[in-house]
Amino acid sequence: MTQVSARNSASVTTVLLHLLPAVLLFTLFAAVGILHVTSRVLVVDMGYRLSKAESEGHSLTRENDRLKLELATLKAPARLEKLAKEQLGMMMPPGSAVVSVQPQLPNTRRQNPGETRKPAGLRVAERENAR
Repeated sequence: MTQVSARNSASVTTVLLHLLPAVLLFTLFAAVGILHVTSRVLVVDMGYRLSKAESEGHSLTRENDRLKLELATLKAPARLEKLAKEQLGMMMPPGSAVVSVQPQLPNTRRQNPGETRKPAGLRVAERENAR
């Protein structure tokens, strides 16, 4: 009986040694397949994210254009003048009331520190017709 059991154990070991390369090859193919499927899933997911980001970018661009148009409409001089007259009770000043003075830049120096400043370029604006 000892001969039979020694022979069976040797045959099981021999069979396992013959199957080992096939099992390793199968495991390798399974790992490569899993990695390939995982990478494809990640690529598809990234494609969906990119598509969503592009859609959001187009949406934000349209909203930005709409807001620019609204800002330009709100800043229109005719609209501001109308609001000033109607809501604030303002009116155009008479021509002699508008005075234009040229500003002196803060980093320009006078030649003589004791010299008094003279108004330079004093102009009075005239309007042809007061509204």
